[in-house]
Amino acid sequence: MMREALDQWDFVLAAYAVGVFGIVATTGWAWLAMRRAERRRDRTRDRTRGR
Repeated sequence: MMREALDQWDFVLAAYAVGVFGIVATTGWAWLAMRRAERRRDRTRDRTRGR
């Protein structure tokens, strides 16, 4: 469909898409960082307990 006038809903949907992508990306990044920190903590615990 071809239109000459810009519709504000295109921008609203794009803003929602950017927002959802940002939330998913930030959540994934935080989850991976948490997993890495837990692994570092476990390695440190094991070393200090003499395993």
